[in-house]
Amino acid sequence: MAGGRGLCYVQIMPDPIALVTPLPAAEPVALGMDPAALAEAARFAEAHETPWPRDLRAHLESGYFEPAPDNAILGPVAPRGGPAGMILRRGAVVASWGDTARADMTFSVAKSYLSLLAGLAVDDGLVADLDEPVSARVGSPAFEGARNGAVTWRQLLTLTSEWEGTLWGKSDVIDRNRDLAREGRAKKGEARPLHAPGTFWEYNDVRVNALSLALLHVFRRPLPEVFRDRIMDPIGAGRDWAWHAYDTARVAIDGVEMPSVPGGGHWGGGVFIGAADQARIGLLVARRGHWNGRQLIAGSWIDAIAEPGALKPEYGLLWWLNTNGARAPAASPRSLFASGAGGHVTWIEPERDLVSVTRWLDPVAFPDYAARVMAAVRD
Repeated sequence: MAGGRGLCYVQIMPDPIALVTPLPAAEPVALGMDPAALAEAARFAEAHETPWPRDLRAHLESGYFEPAPDNAILGPVAPRGGPAGMILRRGAVVASWGDTARADMTFSVAKSYLSLLAGLAVDDGLVADLDEPVSARVGSPAFEGARNGAVTWRQLLTLTSEWEGTLWGKSDVIDRNRDLAREGRAKKGEARPLHAPGTFWEYNDVRVNALSLALLHVFRRPLPEVFRDRIMDPIGAGRDWAWHAYDTARVAIDGVEMPSVPGGGHWGGGVFIGAADQARIGLLVARRGHWNGRQLIAGSWIDAIAEPGALKPEYGLLWWLNTNGARAPAASPRSLFASGAGGHVTWIEPERDLVSVTRWLDPVAFPDYAARVMAAVRD
């Protein structure tokens, strides 16, 4: 594995005998959906494109997330495509729009994929107890000391770890007060006093990257390979998805240098994937980890990710929740969302057996889009 810009990732080479099968499709009316209302939802999604420019590198370098020098890009970035999406009802495609095969950046959707990998680690006995300190199983400087040594798996998965430090050239301070800044209650990037681990919720990409590093240590192989072998190939995913690391994110495991992938595209890298493959992942979660006669992820883990956090009821284990209709008032409060900056949402609506993927949809428009989808359900 070579270093250098664009080469600091695992090349995804799917099993040559694995078949890429299309998702089944059905007429909307046969699955209890109103065709005209469904078409209106799709038109709405196409008409409400994210305000982000197509040139994502220029957008990130403009200081959208933070000013220089903290905005330095460390991993691959590619121009984006146009709006795209797909709606599944009872496991079949009832609507799609745009280029659903195009592998685009997804930003924080990758966090929810890290959650699925954590579930596999629990299934395999590599993580026995979410409330155990990560340092009990991971021998890394990232989890040493009084503070970081006490951080648990659950705290990392619920964004309550208050982990402190610099990882791959990015300090956790960059993302401190990230959500409070949106509310006008603090300045993003201020080195506020830290709380005890487990007592403060904060959306912080550096801490999520620390979780990814911890999972790399317990699996002892690159996470994209695990994701490919355990999830993507079994669900019949395409060949174009990739999970890129930063140039700086390298670690030796058992004497072999491996990339540690990020849980987003904040500084480049992350998951590049198409809407159709995201729909497959959403369907796997909707089916509680079951796919074509195989239990790929324990159903108990799918239940666990949907449990509201004590400090942030709208957040589970790296999945957004619809507690009290927080993200989509028209949808079930039991809905799950894998969400990424720029307008990427995989929405799982369990009470209506729906899976929706929207790419490059203006986030402000998502609740109205969801209302239109729900209005299309007839039974």
